[in-house]
Amino acid sequence: MELEVSNLIKDNFRFLLDKIDSLELIELIKIDFEHGIKLAIASINMKKDYTIEDIVFPENVQVLSVLRKDGGKYTCLVKAKFYKQFNQLAKKFDLDIILDVPSFISDEKIMISAIGDNENLKKLLDVMKLVGDIKKTSFKKATFKEQALLTCLTDKQIEVLIAAKKNGYYNYPRKINSKQLSQKVGLSNPTVVQHLRKAEVRLISNILAGY
Repeated sequence: MELEVSNLIKDNFRFLLDKIDSLELIELIKIDFEHGIKLAIASINMKKDYTIEDIVFPENVQVLSVLRKDGGKYTCLVKAKFYKQFNQLAKKFDLDIILDVPSFISDEKIMISAIGDNENLKKLLDVMKLVGDIKKTSFKKATFKEQALLTCLTDKQIEVLIAAKKNGYYNYPRKINSKQLSQKVGLSNPTVVQHLRKAEVRLISNILAGY
């Protein structure tokens, strides 16, 4: 559904809208329901004279890595806990849905994608009417397919990538640098960096196929 950006939305997203032209979640990689965490690929277009470093993200949002930068456009790997305000709405109105991609926000509009049964999607529409004016809605039957993103990588790339993740290389700020990581996996620093860069390029190319 597409909503007009109301004052309520602007107030909740002021930390973003003052500095970005748009933010789009383009790929949902993982949902951890037990801990309430999502891992996603986001495209962030900054306003003139701003960089992604100028955004002070809330505690529940963490940019793990900038995967690509093209002028003021950043493609990022983002980790986020489920949006607190939305969780409160979901609990209050007994909503059983999954927020999905694509989702988009700018000064002019916000787009929300969600998965749920007919009853819960109707309740979601009613809830969103309390947030802002709904301009467009569309419905389609959900289809699911098994995806194994790591199958595009070599065994060594997978080994180094997993070691990097487990040892905090993709934390923000990083807990370990490439030299320290190379010592842990028993490879030279240039080799580790090469494996990581090739793995990242292959993963992003697969995730963003068609864009």
